Amino acid sequence: MRVFIMVAGVFTGAHVWQETAARLVAAGSAAHAVPLTGVDPARPATPAHVGLETHIEDVIAAIDAVDVTSGQEIVLVGHDYGIHPVIGAADRRAERIARVVYLDSGIPQNGVPALAAVPDQALRARLAERAEAGEREGVLAPPAQDEWGRWGSTDGVDGASLERLTALAAPQPLGTLLQPLRLTGAVAAVPFTGVLCAGNGASIGLVQRLIDFGDPALAALTQPQVTFFELPTGHWPMLSCPAALADVLLRAAAGEGHRLRPVGDDAPPAHLRPFPLDLPELPRDRQGQVDLYVPDGDGPRPAVVFVHGGPVPAGARPRPREWPTLVGYARLAAAEGMIGATLDHGLHDIADYERAAADIAASVELVRADARVDADRIALWFFSGGGLLTADWLTQPPAWLRCLAASYPILAPLPAWGMAGSRFHPARAVEEAGPLPVVLLRAGREAPELAATVEAFVTAAEKCAARLEVVDVPNGHHGFETLDAPEETVPALRHAMRSVVAHLTG
Repeated sequence: MRVFIMVAGVFTGAHVWQETAARLVAAGSAAHAVPLTGVDPARPATPAHVGLETHIEDVIAAIDAVDVTSGQEIVLVGHDYGIHPVIGAADRRAERIARVVYLDSGIPQNGVPALAAVPDQALRARLAERAEAGEREGVLAPPAQDEWGRWGSTDGVDGASLERLTALAAPQPLGTLLQPLRLTGAVAAVPFTGVLCAGNGASIGLVQRLIDFGDPALAALTQPQVTFFELPTGHWPMLSCPAALADVLLRAAAGEGHRLRPVGDDAPPAHLRPFPLDLPELPRDRQGQVDLYVPDGDGPRPAVVFVHGGPVPAGARPRPREWPTLVGYARLAAAEGMIGATLDHGLHDIADYERAAADIAASVELVRADARVDADRIALWFFSGGGLLTADWLTQPPAWLRCLAASYPILAPLPAWGMAGSRFHPARAVEEAGPLPVVLLRAGREAPELAATVEAFVTAAEKCAARLEVVDVPNGHHGFETLDAPEETVPALRHAMRSVVAHLTG
């Protein structure tokens, strides 16, 4: 028999697992939802006495109550914050655990408190300041019913369930978020499964792209004992789709699931495949953090600056400005008589948008300062997760910015990113764009959660009569240049580039 030991996230108790647990039991397994001290009504405590270690001990007690000598296999399930006490307990009882399931959560690291996983970036910063000031014994008040979205997407959770979630929510002791997790490393030997919730912005495809970037720190995710599932729902699948979640947990316990492809296995990753256009070779001219592709002839010439997406791990090699797609776009611009420029910026994590924006602004000024560039005729072209970085340029477009373009961009923060109050929200910023032309390459087979941000942008642009041109790639996927057939993508690429060039030269 398999025994599922389940641990809930912030503000929530064992009650959230009720329907999922019932389905696991009906399928012949045992299920135990752990009441956490100081959060669950079953285990009241003074907040000052409750920290992450307290909750780790709660989970250890549940593990020790299972008679593994009789053949029972323990599967630990941690949702949201709950993965921290789960991993802490699994590290100390590794020999008793058959598998750990990360349910729409991050991967906790030794020495790092759960605060690092709080999605609301502004709240995370405030709590860090309180911790530095020595305020570690209070509580964090639970969200009101209309505030749960700051902690993750409520997609799929009906009104009654959301009301109950709010009514039963409890304050979270600050010590559970501020106390660092301490690991010996024993948990690394325990097989694990990630269950990703697409409605909250996570997907298997996204994780595979991060692997493909070549960061050694992520190589462990490609090991044979690691599997993944994806659910088309928000951050609380135990409320939105308990039957589907129970099925996934049973399959995970059996070792099923999608396995990620190691870097270099079979074909090269998508971002390193050839650009679909056969363009004249043009050497790069490296100027600091910028590479210029300058056509022959007299200048100065207008320039198109290409801004890669992300987040891209800091250890990724080659760097984004050397990727075939970015270089291909730059050479395509040069073939049209423009100067193409690629750059690197510091979007290594969701929290890095401020730094990336500053990097881009500095790089653009470097391009404009080059004597071969017409500083009054610049276009910016953004990709993927870099789409959020269009917001600053839409809000206050300088006179020299003649056009803004974007390929398969993300144009509003995803729920799990904790950026609800951030300025990096192009779907709102487009209202301030005025006469700035915007060219948007839209992938017809975009992931639904990303397509929704594009549609929100298009709708907002139509309402404010922005100068938006949409170039559709009906059968295109995210990153279509190297994924889809050239006959599908090349006409759209040429059309979009010539639109940008027309705005630069008109």
